[in-house]
Order: sequence, then structure tokens, then C-alpha cells
Amino acid sequence: MTDPSKRTLTGYLLDRGPTRFRKSWSDNLCQVASDRTMRMTETSAAFIPAPMEGHGGYNRGSRVQAAGASKAVPLFAGAANTVPLADAQETIVIADYGSSEGRNSLSPIAAAIRALRDRVGLERAISVVHTDLPDNDFQTLFQTLANDPDSYLRGDPAVFASAIGRSFYQQLLPSCSVTLGWSSWAVQWLSRTPSSIPDHVQVAYSHNAAARAAFTKQSADDWRTFLMSRGRELRPGGTLVVQTMALHDNGDFGYRGVLEAMCAALKSLCDEGFISAEELRRMTIPTVGRSRADIAAPFSPNGRFADLVMEHVEVFDGDDRIWREFERNRDAAEFGAQWAIFSRASVFPTLARSLKGGPTDPRAPAFFGKLEAGMAARLSMAPGQMDIPLASVVLVKETAQARSTQASADSAANTGP
Repeated sequence: MTDPSKRTLTGYLLDRGPTRFRKSWSDNLCQVASDRTMRMTETSAAFIPAPMEGHGGYNRGSRVQAAGASKAVPLFAGAANTVPLADAQETIVIADYGSSEGRNSLSPIAAAIRALRDRVGLERAISVVHTDLPDNDFQTLFQTLANDPDSYLRGDPAVFASAIGRSFYQQLLPSCSVTLGWSSWAVQWLSRTPSSIPDHVQVAYSHNAAARAAFTKQSADDWRTFLMSRGRELRPGGTLVVQTMALHDNGDFGYRGVLEAMCAALKSLCDEGFISAEELRRMTIPTVGRSRADIAAPFSPNGRFADLVMEHVEVFDGDDRIWREFERNRDAAEFGAQWAIFSRASVFPTLARSLKGGPTDPRAPAFFGKLEAGMAARLSMAPGQMDIPLASVVLVKETAQARSTQASADSAANTGP
């Protein structure tokens, strides 16, 4: 048998499964070798990502995201310490791009507000605007802001929270209005699913060239669109801090064990007839990891794009908090359960959109439960540390003076002696 460390995910599943599993997986999700043409229905082409799980599900199931974002919080607080501020009468605007239910936004926003209060005192109005997709659970977001003991609203009557239910792949706020922007674990989600993935649910582990090319193009287009929108919204000198899923220098996306368990559990649901082969084929997670080069690409060749300058970019290994807990308690069942909850909170809602009836399909609640249980059982059989490649990026909008200085420098360089 091939060395497991050198097999692809699909190969792993085909090797590990019983004969019926191997044949069914190949027939129902992976295309046979003689048929490499990627099929795609109009329905799957129209899919956009679903919001994270509601009713508190994402708040409960996003501990990995909270741990990963912690490295970017000091960058955000540092930006709040130095960002140029408008006249004293103007409200300071902080935008949170991709808030979900808000629990993981509390720490970074609170850190920024503390830094701003040290500069402007207690009376200056600060507006915090949370944004997410229209179907996001904004009710839980506002309950979190009102009731969580760590809410940034506690003890500060001059902070005002609001929300916008629109995709951040467009301008959401007035031009030159945002002083500080924060986005964590959000821009890895594409604006739409550009293609089916015939041999996987995650394009990073696909061997289909057409699918990989489609996702690569969509990723580049969406990153540029996101940057252009934020470039319009930020005030001159305003700062945006982004933390997102990334790729290691070797191109590794990470999360291999989680995705192996997810694919196997989905295949089991198909084998038992709970979901159809066509539903399984449509299931796609429209997320991408971006390399350092991908993140920097729009800023080439002069380090500027959409009036933004990239002051910092770092790709690093995220903290696998679930593994650290397993090392302490050796509870394999809890290890599997926690990674299954992570997956349920983030990607199950998007997978459920591929059910025949969409997210309102009567099977949707059972689909969530069965897939979570199947993943937890498989992950608990062989606990292992997950690779979690992440990137943090700091972007600053140029001031008019900086743009003028740069334009003069560019002109002199082009003119020559």
C-alpha cells in the first residue's frame, strides 16, 4: 500500500474504504478516468456561500477561529493607536467585515476601542458597524452585543453598534468614512462557487485542472474586488487588518484530517440513501487559501492598489487549540466532536444548499446531525494535529500628500536623468 503521508485525499479514501465504498465513491463523486470532463448544473453554478450556522451555532463552534485571530488582534490595537483621526466632532467608524454572530469580534473591537479611548477620551462617539450576508443571524449578533460579559458595549455609552446585511464584495459604507476595518476568517469565502469540483468538496485537494483554474481566477477577482471596496470606504490614513486562511509556501491548505472525515461521512450518507449521488456531486466548499504571493499580487509592481498600501503580510501556523486540549485530556471523543462542531458551524450550511430542497429541505436538520456524528466518529479514531495556515495583512489608505509624493517619484523615475 502507498505511504499514507504521500497519498492524495481522494486516494486515501479510495484505498481505505471497503470495496463497495471505493466503487460508490468513484461512481458518485469522482469521475471515472475515461470521463475527465467537468459537469456543472445551472443550479450549482448559482450557489453562493451560506452564512455561518445560526442560533448561536457559530458562536459555540468557532474556537479555532478565535484562536487563529488572536495573533491579528495586537495589529488591530496598534493601528488604533496610530491611525489619523478626523476632527473632534466627527464620529469614529470601525467596520467589522464578516461578523457572523459576533462572538469572535468582541476582543479585537474592544482592543481597538480601548486604544482609541486613550487618545480621544470617553465622550467621543465611536460607531461599530458589523457586516455579513443578508441571511446571517443578526438577532444572535445583537443578543451577543447586549448580553455577553465581554461585549465592547459594556461600560461605554458612547459606542454605538449597527449592522449591514450585504456581501462585502461591494461597497457597504460611504466613501472615506471608515477609520478602522477588521476582517477575520471571512475573505477566504468566495463571492460565489465558480465551478463544481468533480473529485472533492475542497478545491485545494482536487486534481481537476479546470476546477482549480476556475477557483484560482475567482479568488484573485474577489480579493481585488474586496480591496477596491475597502479602498473607497476607508478614510485617508485609515487602516484595515485582515486575517484569513492561507497557503503554506509549499502550497498546503491544511485541515487534511477534517476534510478526509468530511468526505467519508458524506459518502456514507450517500451509500445509505440519505442523500443522492447528484446532491453529493454538487457539494462544494467555496473557500480558498491564499499564498503570500496571491495576497500581494494586486499591489505589484509599485506596492499600491486602490489607494491602499500593504504595510504588513505574514503567513503563519494557526494555533490548533483542539489538539492542545487532546494532549492534555487524551479524550479522543471530545477531539472528534470539537472538529465536527467546527465544520458544522462554518461549512455545513453551505453544503446543505446542495440538497434538492436547498437549505429548507426537510432533511436539512438530520443532514447536519448525521454529518456531524459521522465526522466526529471518524476523527476520534485517529486524533492528530491539524495544519492551520493563516495570514495576517495590514493595509493603509494613502493620504493625498502621500499619493502626490509617490506620483512625483514615479514621474521622476520614468523620466530619468
